[in-house]
Amino acid sequence: MNHLGKVAVLMGGSSAERQVSLMSGNGVLEALRRAGVDAQPFDPAERELAELKHAGFERAFIALHGRHGEDGTVQGALELLRIPYTGSGVMASAIAMDKVMTKRIWAAEGLPTPRWAWLSPEHQAREDVVAVPDKLGLPLIVKPPREGSSIGITKVAGYSEMQDAVKLASEYDADVLCEEFIDGIEVTCAVLGEGASARALPVIRIVAPGGNYDFEHKYFSEETGYHCPSGLPPAEEAEIQRLTLAAYRLLGCRGWGRADLMIRESDRKPFLLEMNTSPGMTSHSLVPLAARVAGMSYEQLCVHVLECAALDHPGV
Repeated sequence: MNHLGKVAVLMGGSSAERQVSLMSGNGVLEALRRAGVDAQPFDPAERELAELKHAGFERAFIALHGRHGEDGTVQGALELLRIPYTGSGVMASAIAMDKVMTKRIWAAEGLPTPRWAWLSPEHQAREDVVAVPDKLGLPLIVKPPREGSSIGITKVAGYSEMQDAVKLASEYDADVLCEEFIDGIEVTCAVLGEGASARALPVIRIVAPGGNYDFEHKYFSEETGYHCPSGLPPAEEAEIQRLTLAAYRLLGCRGWGRADLMIRESDRKPFLLEMNTSPGMTSHSLVPLAARVAGMSYEQLCVHVLECAALDHPGV
C-alpha cells in the first residue's frame, strides 16, 4: 500500500459531531495501518491545516463530520494545498451539508423529498412558527439544516410544541428547517464511486426502539436494529438504489456517500431526506455494514475510499 504515500486521517475537528468523528477516525486509522498504509492522525482543531503540506502528507482521508468537516471548507483548503482527499468536492460537500439547498435541487429535478418550510432568523416569531403546521400538517420534524447525527431534532406532535422545537434547533443553526413527517420505514443507502461508474450498496432498513432514531440510538445503543439485507421486496430495494444514485449524481458527489430515506407506509412511496458526504465509520456505522454484505471488509472499504481520493481540479 506504499503507493498511497503518507496519509493524514483528518478527525476530531470543531463541530458538534467531534466525538463521533474521533470514533470514525480512529477506526479508519487502525484499518489503514493494518493494510500497510503509512497513515497518521491529524486533528484540525489542534493543528493548522497548512502543516499537512509541511509534513509531506500526500493524501487526506476525511473522517470529519459536520461543519468545517463535510461542508466544503476543509475540501477547499485541501484543493489549495493540492492534497487529494476522500469524498465529495467543494460544491457537492457544501450543498449536501445544507439540507435546504439539497432539497431545492432534488425538488427542482423531480426527485421526491418531504415538503418543507424554512425559517430564517427573522421568521421565527410566534406567528410565523405556529403557521408551519397549517402548511405541513402534524406531526412534523424540526431540525437545524446544517447539523448531522440527529442533533437538535424534535418530532412535533402539536402546535404548543413548535416554539420549543424551533428554539432547540436554533441553538445549533440560525436557520431552522421544518419538514413534513413521513410515517413509515427508515432506510439508508450507501454509494461508492463517481458519475456513471458509481454503484449503490445494499439498502439497510433501520428499526429503532419506539421509532426514535436519535443520537443515542444512532451511536451507542445496542437496541437499534440494522437489517442488511433489508428484507424489502427486490423491486423496492432496486428503486431505493436507483433514487439514491440519481440524488448522488445530481449533487455531483464522488468517492462515497450515504442517503437517508423514508418509505411511506400508506403507499410505499420513497422520500429522500438527506445526503451524507462524509459518512460515519464507527463500529455502529452503516456504510461498513452495507459494504460487508456486499463482500467488502472494513479494511478493504477504507483502502478503496482512500484510493479514490482526488482533487476537483487536478491539472490546475
